[in-house]
Amino acid sequence: MKQKKSIAGLLRRLEAGALAVGTLWIAFVTAGSDTAASAVSALGAALPEELLRWELGDLWSRDSLSPAAALTIRESPLLTAAREEVAELWSLERQEQPEEDGETQAPVTVPVEETPVDAATPVEDNGVPAKTLIPTDPSGYTVCGLVYISNSTSHALSAPELQRPFAAALGEEGPQLLILHTHGSESYTPVPGTEVVWSGDYRTTDYRYNVVKVGDEMAEVFAQAGISVLHDRTLYDYPSYTGAYDRALAAIQKYLERYPSIRFVLDVHRDAIEDGQGNQYKAVSEIESVGVPAQMSLVMGSDGSGLEHPQWLENLRLAAAVQQDILEHYPTLMRPVLLRNSRYNQHATTGSLLLEVGAAGNSPEEAVLAGRLFAERMSAVLTARAEDAEEETEEAARESGEAVP
Repeated sequence: MKQKKSIAGLLRRLEAGALAVGTLWIAFVTAGSDTAASAVSALGAALPEELLRWELGDLWSRDSLSPAAALTIRESPLLTAAREEVAELWSLERQEQPEEDGETQAPVTVPVEETPVDAATPVEDNGVPAKTLIPTDPSGYTVCGLVYISNSTSHALSAPELQRPFAAALGEEGPQLLILHTHGSESYTPVPGTEVVWSGDYRTTDYRYNVVKVGDEMAEVFAQAGISVLHDRTLYDYPSYTGAYDRALAAIQKYLERYPSIRFVLDVHRDAIEDGQGNQYKAVSEIESVGVPAQMSLVMGSDGSGLEHPQWLENLRLAAAVQQDILEHYPTLMRPVLLRNSRYNQHATTGSLLLEVGAAGNSPEEAVLAGRLFAERMSAVLTARAEDAEEETEEAARESGEAVP
């Protein structure tokens, strides 16, 4: 009799525990739902996937692999051992298609390869072959003034829409701009003989040779222009590359909570350009009386992955305005703007940009010079926009009969 009571008690405790776990799971899944219908929909979408994960023994995984992807890599011991790297590629590179509603527009452009043109040897010669990458044909691009946009989304782009004033504007008090580095350990190639402790392929925690150094220089230029700037030097991709964007987003949100005055977020990276044999190239732009900085490119996100990003066009307008100004002063400094399906944390503000400064083959000096030139011209664009916004406010006040401040 006592044994039966003991078993019955154990079963009750197991049932209570299962009920508690189920309740917590339901609360987690429906946390973002604001109506009963949306909560039911969220449960209906999540339950089949979780049951499949349970069957696969993959219920408690921390990465973003789908059950189908998890099932696939388990068939290969090599892929299973490299699951962390596979998950990172999955989260950053996949481009989910939006649900078909019968009204989805077909892409209006097809990205094409830029034409490499031999460039002059940079001032700081690190021995890496140099190329200047410029578009030679508008086919496959959306062209807006001097700006070429390679669009891999399903969104149709309009030059008149892109040339409208961007939404974000400088304020009067508090930090206005945040610089950070989702992949801060991305590094450059110094001159031969330089001792560098590498943390991976073209990655180092040594701030003298990675993109954080570029951010330091850019912050200095913005400050000299009178723009209050914060520079986060955290390496969000070290020691683990996986989850870097999630960690960077959490930091961005904390900065925005602490400093509501922040209007612009600049995520500084570097690119990698190589030939079919894996040999690295540097991308440079020879500028008379200035030097040979690294070429740069702006990578802009959208809502094409299905993630919420309603204001992506405002970010793209900002990118187009900054790129137009830079190319008016330095015609080959910028490569085409890349519009992608991923959002790259740019949904945090209407003034968010992802900037690729040079490539792995560029020298640190070339990257630093490029960063300073970019910050110089972006400062001019933001200052001019602030002046225009002030004039618009005064004009609106005059039309309404209010006193002009």
